[in-house]
Amino acid sequence: MGTEPEELALSEEAAAEEKKETRTLRVIGWFSVGMAVAALGIYLGAELRNRYKFKRRTPYDFYANAGEQHASEFGMGI
Repeated sequence: MGTEPEELALSEEAAAEEKKETRTLRVIGWFSVGMAVAALGIYLGAELRNRYKFKRRTPYDFYANAGEQHASEFGMGI
């Protein structure tokens, strides 16, 4: 009978350790799901914005100098 409390304590420790591992894995899993949802949202948002901009084109967008202007020649002596 003297070993029963020790065995009980060991089984309680094992149960507590298992709960801790389960909780840790659950937190890691939910974090991974959250990151996946955020990445998917960013990708879909960019895709929808590109489609929106493409549908709102004007005839002037077909010219070579249409769109965003880059100041790459500034200060180069050209």
